[in-house]
Amino acid sequence: MKSLKATKISIIIPVFNEINTLNQIIEKVENTDLCSLEKEIILVDDGSKDGTRELLKTFSQKYKTFFHAKNMGKGAAVRTALYYTTGDIIVIQDADLEYNPEDYNKLIKLIINNEVDVAYGSRFLAPESRKRFRFLQYLGNKSLTIFTNLLFGVGLTDMETCYKAFRADIIRNISIKSNKFDFEPEITAKILKLKYHLQEVPISYNGRNYSEGKKIGWKDGFSAIKALMWYRVFD
Repeated sequence: MKSLKATKISIIIPVFNEINTLNQIIEKVENTDLCSLEKEIILVDDGSKDGTRELLKTFSQKYKTFFHAKNMGKGAAVRTALYYTTGDIIVIQDADLEYNPEDYNKLIKLIINNEVDVAYGSRFLAPESRKRFRFLQYLGNKSLTIFTNLLFGVGLTDMETCYKAFRADIIRNISIKSNKFDFEPEITAKILKLKYHLQEVPISYNGRNYSEGKKIGWKDGFSAIKALMWYRVFD
């Protein structure tokens, strides 16, 4: 099987009120060799009000940097960034420190070797990562993944993971409509409905709590269920 002729990777970083971690995550991405691919970092501020917006402006000469006038959600930020991607592979990196950019190599290699079309990094395939979940967070993530498996007849372990890597031609041709965290179930549903080859690999995880800036909540769980059901039947 021929390998994918990839030379550049686009790294989408949605940002909302991450003044305490933004510098660190950008430095980590910069210092991580992603299968020797040229990096294209795209930052989208989603209406931050804690000084993140002003900090991002200092990066505008070095990276593609965009600003939403108001907070719209992760899905909207990803959609904005996708329009400007030029890489052969596209990945999404949250602006906190819950995920380690070095883990992306496991996903990227699968795509470069033409083994898969899409790769997910699973926190539940790594025993140490499972310990980093609070009970309700663990229960919510597992429940949504089980619901996904029942709807689509698959065997995923971590649908809600941030770490998703795509062949660029695939994700650019998928219309993303969700504005908030329901981006995760929407993109998963559409990938599965289109029968693209998706595989998971274990990744590390350092989950934070709400006092540390975690934003996803129980209401997002209901939105995810609604999105999974909608995109299973429609679109």
